[in-house]
Amino acid sequence: MAKKATNQKKKKKKIRINTHVRSANLFLIFTFVLLGIFLYRVGVLALSDEIDGKNLKQFAASRTTAHDTILAKRGTIYDVNGEALAQNVYSYTLIAYLAESRGERNYVQDKEMTAEKLSTVLNLSKEQILSYLNRTNKNGETPYQVEFGSKGKGLTELTKEKIVALNLPGIDFIESQKRYYPKGNFLSYTLGYAKLDETGKIIGELGIESLYNEELTGTDGYKEYQKDLKGYKIVNTQEHIQDAVDGNNIYLTIDSNVQFFLEQALENAADQYHFDELNIVVADAKTGKILGLSSSTSFDPNLRDLTQYLDPNISIAVEPGSTMKIFSYMAAMEAGKYNGEETFKSGTYVTEDGTELGDWKREGWGYITYDRGFALSSNIGVVNLIDKYMNRQILKDYYKKLGFGSKTGIELSKEVSGKIDFRYETEVLNAGFGQGIMTTSIQNIKALTSIANDGILLQPYIVDKIVDSNGKVIKQNTREELGRVASKQTTDKMKELMEQVVLNGTGSSYYMDGYNIIAKTGTAQIASENGTGYLKGANDVIRGFAGMFPKEDPKIIIYANVKRPNPNSPSSLVSVIKEVVENISKYYNIYNDPVETAAMTRYKIDSYTNQSVEKVKAALEVNGLNVIVVGDGDKIISQYPNEKVTLSKGNKIFLVTNGVNYTMPNFTGWSKKDVKTYMDLVGASYTTEGSGYLTNQSIPEATPITKEMEVHLVFAPKYNG
Repeated sequence: MAKKATNQKKKKKKIRINTHVRSANLFLIFTFVLLGIFLYRVGVLALSDEIDGKNLKQFAASRTTAHDTILAKRGTIYDVNGEALAQNVYSYTLIAYLAESRGERNYVQDKEMTAEKLSTVLNLSKEQILSYLNRTNKNGETPYQVEFGSKGKGLTELTKEKIVALNLPGIDFIESQKRYYPKGNFLSYTLGYAKLDETGKIIGELGIESLYNEELTGTDGYKEYQKDLKGYKIVNTQEHIQDAVDGNNIYLTIDSNVQFFLEQALENAADQYHFDELNIVVADAKTGKILGLSSSTSFDPNLRDLTQYLDPNISIAVEPGSTMKIFSYMAAMEAGKYNGEETFKSGTYVTEDGTELGDWKREGWGYITYDRGFALSSNIGVVNLIDKYMNRQILKDYYKKLGFGSKTGIELSKEVSGKIDFRYETEVLNAGFGQGIMTTSIQNIKALTSIANDGILLQPYIVDKIVDSNGKVIKQNTREELGRVASKQTTDKMKELMEQVVLNGTGSSYYMDGYNIIAKTGTAQIASENGTGYLKGANDVIRGFAGMFPKEDPKIIIYANVKRPNPNSPSSLVSVIKEVVENISKYYNIYNDPVETAAMTRYKIDSYTNQSVEKVKAALEVNGLNVIVVGDGDKIISQYPNEKVTLSKGNKIFLVTNGVNYTMPNFTGWSKKDVKTYMDLVGASYTTEGSGYLTNQSIPEATPITKEMEVHLVFAPKYNG
């Protein structure tokens, strides 16, 4: 029995020993498996660039290497004299650091004091600023930093300097670039505008800014360097810098002084007359350069306050009316069929289908010569020329030869082709006096170059040259002849006929003693929007002017039109043309002995930045300018208009001083544009009513202007017949 018990104990012990051995073996196996997996993983990591879908080298680099973009500067758009019209400027976003971890002088400690001082500079109240400074994140904690909404963005260098001068702890700025148009509402459709997109790039969206966006943009650079865990550059480590390549600069053929003449003339007309829209283009007759073009529907590219996105001179075609008779007469002359002394019976004409066509003077002038018919703008004169001596194809081919029905190819976006599609007898005859066809202002300028150049047609252009960031000219435009479209005999005859229009015809109101203007006037009905004919209202017309001067050797070509002029004040286009001719002829010294008038006394202004207000004001007043001082400082920090602009006697010039205390002037009699200029310069809030000249202001003269103030301004037009 004892022996059996002993054997059982040995058996149990053996079982326990076997169990331990098995556990040890399992542990060893598990350990070897884990070691195998580890070694495999290490091998994969050592031999592969990618693991779990991630590039290991890129992942490691991203945690140690910083990549900062160096933004390329967008190219500047200049006028022909090198005056900046569109440029990049630095703007600033105000930020406040709130984290105490930044140290005593590096975060906002006294929020009340900070808000109170900032409110003297920003267009925000102390309470509004405090609401930003007291913000918390979603966990109820104080954020590292805060911004101040839209009123804290887009700050100018001047505003930044004022804030820096407050010496406030924890206040800082984020620097960025924005597109700035120094002259505001000036050449707006041509320049267009550019703005920041969602990535922070400046992108052109209209005009030259859009069409030449690629050339203006440039190529961004970058800077790479090693950073520590907090994101700071590690000292004494290498960095790689790829410099940015700035965008190309574009120089236009536009002369800012000529453009100013146009803008000023349109403003004066808008103040005195009623019309829907007035457009004008001025070109160098000998080269095809566009010197200026403007529309009363203009806008400020800085504000982008557009009422329409299409340039009326380039992107909108209208029926030209009787200015088209210039080219109909030329077609007859070039066909060898014109005899100016031959007579026809004016008044009315009945087509084969029974349609009655008539002169603007329904009873006509009896039998008159074709030469006289041109001066009197007889529709029936053109009708007879087409019926007897031409046909549809001759007329259409000649219009096309001059460029009508096709884009001119001028360097402006959204140009349209117009329409010269006429087929049936009545359509052909109507086309001869500019009805039923569609042309643009720039097409008419192009066609008129043939008369100024003895029959040679020129290509109109508005980009003078493109210059890269190193100053190298990469494109230079010059006079481009498109071929002969008329004989010198034809163009000489047209000059004589256009002279008679001004001397003794429908354009006699454009006569200016000593200026020798030649022109053709026109009036076209406005087609109804539903295509059922023409509107019948007294002012449902478009009046046009196509002319040049001087007659013998034209230097300047002008094409202009006005839509829906008030029948009680029909002189709007006349006033614009006369003012423009007078100013341009004086500016370019076109006449050896120009006609001098008091209105022509002009003064070319300089840059007055950093000069004494008192001295500059005295000098300008001696030269007949109306000086408006903005602020109570003793030094000038900016001005409007800018340097190189030529002003007429009595024109206003605004001198902005380094003083920030502004008072309300007596605006009575000021034009709407001048009033808005002053209010915008001082940053005041205002509303307007009416147009023309100021008749009433809600805040009296000499009242201090504050941010909370809302000024209501009432305007009324003045009429000149």
